[in-house]
Amino acid sequence: MKKTARRIFIAILSAVLLLTMTAAAQETQETKDTYKVGICNYVDDASLNQIVDNIQSRLEELGEENGITFEIIYQNSQADASIMNQIIADFITSKVDLMVGVATPVAMAMQAATEDNQIPVVFAAVSDPISTELVESLEAPGSNITGSSDYLDTNAVMNLIFAADPDAQNIGLLYDIGQDASATPIAAAKEYLDEKGIGYKEYTGTTVAEVELAVQSLIADGMDAVFTPTDNTIMTAELSIYEELAEAGIPHYTGADSFALNGAFVGYGVDYAELGKETADMVKEILVDGKSPAETPVLTFDNGTATINSETCEIIGFDYEQIETAFEPYCLKIQSIVTAESFDEVQE
Repeated sequence: MKKTARRIFIAILSAVLLLTMTAAAQETQETKDTYKVGICNYVDDASLNQIVDNIQSRLEELGEENGITFEIIYQNSQADASIMNQIIADFITSKVDLMVGVATPVAMAMQAATEDNQIPVVFAAVSDPISTELVESLEAPGSNITGSSDYLDTNAVMNLIFAADPDAQNIGLLYDIGQDASATPIAAAKEYLDEKGIGYKEYTGTTVAEVELAVQSLIADGMDAVFTPTDNTIMTAELSIYEELAEAGIPHYTGADSFALNGAFVGYGVDYAELGKETADMVKEILVDGKSPAETPVLTFDNGTATINSETCEIIGFDYEQIETAFEPYCLKIQSIVTAESFDEVQE
């Protein structure tokens, strides 16, 4: 009799436990209507800020469309590695469901911080995710990380230089030697110029003050044009250097439209607003739709848009219509812009 009672008790207990676990699981599934997303921006500049703004606005749209909430924690590391690492550590402590790293240094720091906990990471605007070993391949990233790339077609930018000035003989390469994103395009620029037998000289800086000195040197050296890839250090300094370059008659060709917004002669590259939106779509697909970062291909974009600063064009002494005609064979789209600190100012 005791054995029978014990069996009945165990059976009832098991049934209660099963019902409790099922109810808890259903409750978890039903109440998972909020996802915590930590976004870390590398530095305060027009391109990266535009990406962040569009990630946030798109996530808000996606939340409304799907009846969920994306709780966003946004921080900016201001290009300081110690601040960046602390922000990422805080994201982990806050138990975010996913991290978004805007620009290569942040993505690399997030990758290192999530090797053990495997929190999903979606990067944005990483120029060369393979050479930096963030992913194994663009089609199958592997591990817990994927994202969007703003890979720059360096040869296309070089073509613009010689379309505008076929007689150019001395090209300045202006970049931050510590920026991983600049390594591949600078190497590609050298290869292009070597093949054409064109002279070039490298000018580098890791701070705004150093970049300003580098620009003074390249002006003194009489460079015919200057090339900068998607380099965040030079982007941060652009408002401080564009007038000197323009007044010296030296066009600055760069790897993003935000450079042209901040005064550079030409920015050539991806649509960063669209990049931000599609990065947000990836976040939703991973968190809500259950896609694996390891199997989510890295997003790449067409580099066919040239943004010309019409004010700088005039200061240099170029005729805008002639430049537009010269650029047409090398671009899918050409647009103009005027100097401002942010895209919002232009839109207003």
